[in-house]
Amino acid sequence: MTRIFVLLLIGVAVAFGRPEPATAEPSVWTKFWPATDFSRSSIELSEIRNGGVGKDAIPAIDNPKFMSAAEADHLKPTEPVIGVALNGEARAYPMQVLIWHEIVNDELGGVPIAVTFCPLCNASIVFDRRVQHPAKGDMRLDFGTTGKLRNSDLVMYDRQTESWWQQFTGEAIVGELTGAELDMIPVRIESFAKFRERYPEGQILIPQDEKFRRYGMNPYQGYDSAWQPFLYDGDLPPDVAPLSRVVVADGRAWALDFLRDKKRIETEDGLLLEWEEGQNSALDAAVIGEGVDIGNVTVRKKTTNGYQDILYTVDFAFAHHAFHPDQPIIYK
Repeated sequence: MTRIFVLLLIGVAVAFGRPEPATAEPSVWTKFWPATDFSRSSIELSEIRNGGVGKDAIPAIDNPKFMSAAEADHLKPTEPVIGVALNGEARAYPMQVLIWHEIVNDELGGVPIAVTFCPLCNASIVFDRRVQHPAKGDMRLDFGTTGKLRNSDLVMYDRQTESWWQQFTGEAIVGELTGAELDMIPVRIESFAKFRERYPEGQILIPQDEKFRRYGMNPYQGYDSAWQPFLYDGDLPPDVAPLSRVVVADGRAWALDFLRDKKRIETEDGLLLEWEEGQNSALDAAVIGEGVDIGNVTVRKKTTNGYQDILYTVDFAFAHHAFHPDQPIIYK
C-alpha cells in the first residue's frame, strides 16, 4: 500500500508539475499566496496538506470548448460524464477531461457554473459561481486549484479574493470570503450513452488542446481498489470500505453496493434511488473507458408533478465520513 501511494505521488507530480513546500505555515504560503488573508479561517490551518503539486499546476479550464453529442465518437458509451442541464441547455463534462483539470469555469443557460471533480474523493460537484460578498455585494467568481488537500479533498481558490474553498462542501475555509457557501446544482453522474439519450442535441466538453494531457487515460490507476485513502489520516467509516462509493442525498447516505443489490430504493418521504449497469469507474483501469462497471445512479423525489431530479453525489465513503461524521451510511 505504501508503494501505491509513493507511485501515486510521483505520478501526480510528474503529470502536473512541481509542488510548493509541504509545510502548513502561512508565513511560507504567503510567498505563493500574497493576496490570501490567512488571518481568517474556519478550520485549523494544520488540517491543510500539500497535495504534491503547486498552485494551478492542475489547470482549470476557463474557456471551455464543446462539440455536439451526436458527433462525439471519441467517447465510449460507458465512459463517465457529469450531465448538467440548465434553462433549456445541456452539456456533459467527461471525466477523461476533468481528471486532468478538476475545475471547469463555464456558463450554461445564463448561469455561471464551476464543474468540479476531485479524483481522490470521487467527488463530482457543480456550483453556481455567484456569491454575496459582505462588503462588496454580488460577486461572480472564477476558480482554480491550490494544489492543497484537506481530508484528501481538493481545495480550490477564487481568483477575485484568493480565498480557499473546500470542494466537498462548497464552503470558503480560508481568506476574505471565509464562511461563504456556494450553491450546488443538481446534476447526473452518468454514462455518455445515458446523457446522449436524454439530450441528443446536447454538447460535450472536449480538450482545448488534445495533446496537452493524455486524455482518456487515468493517472490514478487502481486507486478505487486501494485499501486506504491518499494523504488522509482521519477516522474511517465503520462497516464499509473507505474507498467504496456512497450515494448521498437529502441528508442521508447509502452504500453503492447496497443500492446495486437492491436496484431500487424508495423511502417513506418520497425519495427514489435507482441503479442501472453501464458506467465505467474513472479511477480503475489505465484507460478510463475500460474501467470496472460501477453503474448509473439516479436520485429523484416525488412531487405533485411526478418524480424530479434532486441534488445527489456519489463519493468515496471515507470522504463522506470525514465531512459528515454524524451521518451514518446505510449498507444493509
